[in-house]
Amino acid sequence: MSRLRTPFGIFVAGLAATAPLPSHADEGGVSFWAPGLYGSLAATPGTPGLSLAAVYYHVSVDAGGGRALPSGGQLRAGLDARVDSVFFNANYVSPNPVWGAQFAFGLAVPVARVRASIEATLTGPGGGVLSGAASDTFSGFGDLYPTATLKWNRGVHNYMTYLAGDIPLGTYRPGRLANLSIGHAAIDGGLGYTYFDPGKGHEFSVVTGLTYNFENPDTNYRNGIDWHVDWGLSQFLSKQVHVGLVGYYFHQLTDDSGGFSAALDGFRSRVAGIGPQFGYIFPIGTGHQGYLNLKGYYEFAAENRPEGWNVWLTFAISPAAAQESGAKKVTK
Repeated sequence: MSRLRTPFGIFVAGLAATAPLPSHADEGGVSFWAPGLYGSLAATPGTPGLSLAAVYYHVSVDAGGGRALPSGGQLRAGLDARVDSVFFNANYVSPNPVWGAQFAFGLAVPVARVRASIEATLTGPGGGVLSGAASDTFSGFGDLYPTATLKWNRGVHNYMTYLAGDIPLGTYRPGRLANLSIGHAAIDGGLGYTYFDPGKGHEFSVVTGLTYNFENPDTNYRNGIDWHVDWGLSQFLSKQVHVGLVGYYFHQLTDDSGGFSAALDGFRSRVAGIGPQFGYIFPIGTGHQGYLNLKGYYEFAAENRPEGWNVWLTFAISPAAAQESGAKKVTK
C-alpha cells in the first residue's frame, strides 16, 4: 500500500470522521446522520496516533407553518429550531494495518444548547390539542457516538469504509420541543473515496452511507432507512491553505412506522445543501500539527423536514506527518 508522505498527511481519520451530530429529519425533524459530516480528504489515511478535535456546529432551521412533523407522540406544525453544540472527539489511528488498510476508532460526545418553538401542535395520541405558540430551551450532554474506519491509499486514489452508531445516553423527554438525544439507537455504514494530488493540490471527496434506525421506545415510532451523500471539492493554494466547496444530499428511502406513520401517508424526508469551505494547517510544538476548517451550508429542496443553514468550525490536533525531501512526491 502506498502512502502520501506530505505535510497534507495530518488529516487523520478522526477529523473527517468526527461523530454524527444532531440534525433535522424523520421524527421531530431529527435524524441520526448530520448531512455535511464528511467533507474534503475524508478517505485520506492519517498519521498513526491519538488525535483530539472540537467541532462547533450551529444549525438554524424553520419548517414553516404549513409543514407538520411527528415529534414526541404528536404532530407539530411551524417548527423553528436553533442548535449550538460543541462535539469533543478522541480518535486513535492504529499503526498496524488491518486487511491492508489503516484502522481508526473514534468516540465523541456533544455539549449542546437547543432552542425550539412551534406555531401549533395539531393533535396528540390521547386526543389532546395544543393551539397557539410554544417554545422550549435545553442545555446539556447529548448521545455517545462511536465511529470506526478502514482506509486504503493507492497513490492519488484513497478509499474508505466506515461504521458509526448512536448510543442514546443524552437527555430525552418525548413531550419536550428541545431534546439533546434522538431517543433511539441507530447504525450507519458506508463507503468513501478521495482523489488527492499533492503535487497539484487538487482534491475531491465523496462519502455515501445508509442509516438503520431502531424504534423509539418512548413513542413507538421508527424512522425509515436514510441515504446520504456528502462531498467536498478543494484546491490547495499552498502546503497550509486550501479553499473550495462542500455539499450534501439526504434522502429517506423507506417509510417511517409506528405512531402517526399511518396518517402521514408515506412520510419521507429529503434535503440538499451547498456552501464554501476554508482550511488551514499549522504546526503545534514538536511532533504535532493543528488544523482549522470552516464550512457552511445553505439548504434547499427540503421535503418533510425543516430547512435553513448550518456552520461547522473544526479545530483538531494530531500527530505531524513524516517529512521527506521532495515532500510532494508520492512514494511506493
